[in-house]
Amino acid sequence: MAFAKSGEPFFYFWFRRDLRLHDNRGLAAALNSGAKVRPVFVLDETILSQLKNPEDRRVQFIYQQLVELKTELVDLGSDLWVEFGRPEVVWNRWLIQDGSLGIYCNEDYEPSARERDQKIAELCRSLGQKYEAFKDQVVFAKDEIQTDLGKPYTVYTPYKKKWLKQLSPDDLRSAESEKWVENFLPAKTPSKFLSFSEIGFKASSFDFPDVAVSTKRISSYARTRDFPALTEGTSHLGIHLRFGTVSARELAREGQKHSEVWLSELIWREFFMQVLWHHPRVERQSFRTEFESVAWRKNARELERWQMGETGYPMVDAGMRELNTTGFMHNRVRMVVASFLTKHLLHHWYEGERYFASRLLDYDLAANNGNWQWAAGTGCDAAPYFRIFNPTAQAARFDPQHEYIRKWVPEFNTARYTQPMVVHEEARARALAAFAEVKKKESGN
Repeated sequence: MAFAKSGEPFFYFWFRRDLRLHDNRGLAAALNSGAKVRPVFVLDETILSQLKNPEDRRVQFIYQQLVELKTELVDLGSDLWVEFGRPEVVWNRWLIQDGSLGIYCNEDYEPSARERDQKIAELCRSLGQKYEAFKDQVVFAKDEIQTDLGKPYTVYTPYKKKWLKQLSPDDLRSAESEKWVENFLPAKTPSKFLSFSEIGFKASSFDFPDVAVSTKRISSYARTRDFPALTEGTSHLGIHLRFGTVSARELAREGQKHSEVWLSELIWREFFMQVLWHHPRVERQSFRTEFESVAWRKNARELERWQMGETGYPMVDAGMRELNTTGFMHNRVRMVVASFLTKHLLHHWYEGERYFASRLLDYDLAANNGNWQWAAGTGCDAAPYFRIFNPTAQAARFDPQHEYIRKWVPEFNTARYTQPMVVHEEARARALAAFAEVKKKESGN
């Protein structure tokens, strides 16, 4: 993309996981830098080329948000410049534009994003330009919540206590970036916007959760969150948090006012982010490395039956079919299906984590990885491997009328429904024995 000459110095603001003009810390800093701001977004060819589904709804969500963001900026007399390509290639070209002073953006904490940002920061420095990133997608990041000994937490409950103790009104104060929109770089005519097909994807009709409606559900979250038949029982804000169409600070304020339980879920999200920040190896490896030597089973047909929702356990099957159809799965059910794969079938958690990564609309590496390792018993926990969900008991407790199950497994309680793949008691005993063997070797007995 060739930019028209600006005629004055400017900073780029690089939108990433923060697709909004309001309460955006990096954007606020850019707009108050003393120079004009050119807002840009890079459709990362490296990431998009790895997606196998041409109708990937997450890409569609991003595209829709970019269209809305561009419309807002054009109405303000500016524009959103979007390019498809590899970030380092795009920035090599953008940073030599007349008037470029460098980049403002918000931090990203995933390992591949950190590697990307380091390259771009080094490129800026080599050109004598500025690169500055801000904390925005979390309330506390990196080393901000530590033990009294100055070490990162590896157990959630003490982390949560310190998080709440350290929290101040300033931590949740809005950045009010929307107040300085007059400092965007003017654009006489809007730039060409790539069509969905030009980036290699096909649009499909799908209604994404409305952020305003979802936020209103926070007040009833504690009462309704465990019952998957209640379609409005959870907030469905995950996709908005993932792509930053809503501010984490705003949601934390809502949690303070309306639901401590919901606020705790936000804290879990930040806990897993700081675990990934300090231990990037957990992306592919168990946090507790000794459990890599569990006698994990590899059975392609078993994995496929789990993926397709054909295990013979109704809640597991309902959850997987919901995921495959909608890109969403209820939180309670996520724990049940993850426990089933890792404990009943004794498959490595990474197989399940990768399948969720390919399907979840709200896929977030840190949260998905952390929750899968929690379910598998390989992550941050005090006594994890004893925790094995009984999928039948979970269904009886949280879907007693089988409303959720019947919605997704219409053949339930008929002769057409498949027999259970494994017997719960036998599978549970097998898992406990496999984990106990690792503990025995670890202790030297």
